[in-house]
Amino acid sequence: MRKIRAEYIWVDGQKPTAKLRSKTKIIEIGDTAYAKLEDIPEWGFDGSSTCQATTNKSDCVLKPVKVIPDPLRGKIRGEGGNVLVLCEVFLDDGKTPHPTNTRAKLREVAEKYKEASSWFGIEQEYTLFDEYNDRPFRWPTRGIHYPGPQGGYYCGVGADEVYGQQIVEKHTEACLNAGLKIAGTNAEVMPAQWEFQVGPLSPLEVADQLWLARWLLYRVAETMNASVKLHPKPVDGDWNGAGAHTNFSTNATRGENGLKEIEIACEKLKKFHKEHIAVYGAYNDRRLTGRHETSSINEFRYGVSDRGASVRIPWITARDGVGYVEDRRPAANIDPNKVCTALLDTICGEGFIPPEDWIEMKI
Repeated sequence: MRKIRAEYIWVDGQKPTAKLRSKTKIIEIGDTAYAKLEDIPEWGFDGSSTCQATTNKSDCVLKPVKVIPDPLRGKIRGEGGNVLVLCEVFLDDGKTPHPTNTRAKLREVAEKYKEASSWFGIEQEYTLFDEYNDRPFRWPTRGIHYPGPQGGYYCGVGADEVYGQQIVEKHTEACLNAGLKIAGTNAEVMPAQWEFQVGPLSPLEVADQLWLARWLLYRVAETMNASVKLHPKPVDGDWNGAGAHTNFSTNATRGENGLKEIEIACEKLKKFHKEHIAVYGAYNDRRLTGRHETSSINEFRYGVSDRGASVRIPWITARDGVGYVEDRRPAANIDPNKVCTALLDTICGEGFIPPEDWIEMKI
């Protein structure tokens, strides 16, 4: 038997924006290179310290749902090694999903509409901030080195155009070594703002992998004197906000009459626009202004190649008549479980009505 470190990761109950939490358990495994899901025991934590319980009834249960290699702690004596363990939170009966456990609802919805064979890809934008000062990474407070107007930073090259490339490279390497399906990275429109993409994957898998990729990003940035913010409007003024554009398709949109099915899907999304905005991230009204490559939060429209629309139909989808669309409304701080649930219920079902405790903002 070998002892390894298992990092249990879960989503807390903070509102309006939930945060990631984690703690380490030393466990014993057999001769396999890495622990399997069945090797990882349930565990508990103090929910009164994570906005998930009261002090007089504080115990909550962590149920492991996904295990991947830990690329930061690495191997033990060259033989397999430590793992990251994504968990769902349950009440202390061990059977009832905690009210903050949004993954439990997505599990039900994904199973209900499994015949649709839906694929998701999420573009996670984020902003690097200085570890000790409340300003973006490498931004001075004033002077000749203060960044000029945006325009030359998107997919830029060189230290005068992009800030934090080393962090991005280490995060990408960590995701690849962990077996996550990270699809790409790029510098965004504002300096110190970046994006990585996860997918295409099934609904549960894309949400799980996005949470794990975020956790790795926080840890990598921490070692390089930076913090990560997912606020949808990290810097006031004439700067782009940060989103989590969500690409999705079904076997119908990828089929023979795909473009027609996409139009039907977009009309459904239009009908439930307010319900979607309610779970598409807190403070999203600061981002969805109709400027800076966004639609207005108060309207819904879709169009081919239109980055000012609520939903963009990519040119390649329009050309081929089949494919996927991009929902540009989700904010960078989304809970991906909520977004995937909303899209599945709307596109594949009769519509989406958010649970009251899921609502992050209203319009």
